[in-house]
Amino acid sequence: MSLTTLRRNIAVLLDCGLVIRRDSPNGKRYARKGQGGSIEQAYGFDLTPLLARADEFRQLAEIVETERKALRVIKERLTICRRDVVKLIDAGISEAVPGNWRRFRQRYDTTIAKLPRKPSRELLEAIVNDLEDLWADVHETLESFVISQNMNPNESQNGTHIQDSNPNLHSNDESEYGLGNEAEAGLSVAETDNLRTLPKRDLPLGMVLNACPEIATYALGGPIRTWRDFVAAAEEVRPHMGVSPSAWQEAVEVMGKQDAAITLAAILQRTEHIRSRGGYLRSLVEKAQDDKFSAWPMIMALLNARMSTMETTAARKTGGGADDGARSTSGGANPASIEISSALEKSLRGKGWQ
Repeated sequence: MSLTTLRRNIAVLLDCGLVIRRDSPNGKRYARKGQGGSIEQAYGFDLTPLLARADEFRQLAEIVETERKALRVIKERLTICRRDVVKLIDAGISEAVPGNWRRFRQRYDTTIAKLPRKPSRELLEAIVNDLEDLWADVHETLESFVISQNMNPNESQNGTHIQDSNPNLHSNDESEYGLGNEAEAGLSVAETDNLRTLPKRDLPLGMVLNACPEIATYALGGPIRTWRDFVAAAEEVRPHMGVSPSAWQEAVEVMGKQDAAITLAAILQRTEHIRSRGGYLRSLVEKAQDDKFSAWPMIMALLNARMSTMETTAARKTGGGADDGARSTSGGANPASIEISSALEKSLRGKGWQ
């Protein structure tokens, strides 16, 4: 701190009465000591008022810290809400779901336009509430479409699992890398006839966590809330899966950290059915280099498997029975606890996956 700044701050403390100036006759700061070395008279700055109000300032500091935490939390809610609303609107448009999507987009733009460069916490809360109302309206539109699609028997009869797009690929991967029964694992890494039919948008984090719940057990410092947390959990589980640092680095360089982490999480979800996780990952990296691999089919296959397990469990509870040959593909999770939103069900059974 420069001398000029120091003097200016001291002047403010003097004006506030937090510091008292006791000048000596010659203007210097010194202390006069008596017998035994005790100070009888001191000249300079007296900090007695500051000490007397120490508890008050401590309470004020706690209030400031609480406000700072509340501001950080509301900013996180704003970021998540903005991302989810945009993704839902994009999903509705790309899947040609009936709805006034232009109006939804206008409401979003109008709400975000209220956001100044340095907003207060109260303003952020108001904006987040508006965005959450918009999210509810968009979500209701998508759910209504899902319900109408599920009520059409032809839709359910025509829906197929994406992992069946190229059944011959499984045997090739097993013979070259010794990966085990991929069909039993429920992972779809097939080279689709046309990757351009897959969605171009990124996979939503919530969808990936629904499909790959095992990765959450390796999260560091709490639940997975962001893609950074997700990548960190993937890096944590990598050595436990026997994936070498070189294989992981190659996957990151080719796919990017986010898609590499998604791929690793999908492999972890069905790891008991894959003999060589590292070799399997390398085979996917080779396909990605040739633009013949996307993480979407893997996640869709896992979600389809979990939905099938959930439906089978529900049928058993209602006395409908189930085929004795049916097997759970939820990675050991309790099927009754699986929660898949209608928006995710739309992504599984929408037109893009028929």
